[in-house]
Amino acid sequence: MKIKICGLRRREDIEGVNLLLPDYIGFVFADTKRKVTPREASGLKGLLDPRIRAVGVFVEEDIRVIARLLREGVIDAAQLHGRESEEQVRQLRELTGAPVFKAVKVRSPEDVRRWEDSQADLLLFDNGQGTGRTFDWTCLPPTGRDFFLAGGLTPENVGEAIERFHPWGVDVSTGVETDGYKDFTKMKQFVEKVRNCG
Repeated sequence: MKIKICGLRRREDIEGVNLLLPDYIGFVFADTKRKVTPREASGLKGLLDPRIRAVGVFVEEDIRVIARLLREGVIDAAQLHGRESEEQVRQLRELTGAPVFKAVKVRSPEDVRRWEDSQADLLLFDNGQGTGRTFDWTCLPPTGRDFFLAGGLTPENVGEAIERFHPWGVDVSTGVETDGYKDFTKMKQFVEKVRNCG
């Protein structure tokens, strides 16, 4: 079971994940409270344990900007979290050869089915853009795709989510925060819970 902790933006966040060793972390480049600049992300990436892959999270960003960050090694993979098209997924993969994840806002089973044949390396099923709330899990149909389950996951509910859906990975952000900042104790609880489900 893969683990992704998203929305890292401080040195202490990196120090925390270096102890916990999730598979992925996320740097958010979209306009949210967790936004980091390319320069900030580069500095944080330099502190990151090389066993952890850094994913850049973008919302309708110019493909060339994303490709540059991938080529420069600021990020190892890109997550498209807006209304990007399948053509944009394809272009980014062709430009860089790097993994591309496509976030899908789930409101009905059809939202999932629409992306099942995507060229994205992984799909990420979510409630929206950093809402911190789960989507209606009854809307998630069985799928043959590897996917991250995201949206409102916490140390308290991630075990149930894994048991119910058997995702390839789980993605957390708000659920391991206190007062808007990453909380090492909550991150540790989340990681331990997922690995105990494993």
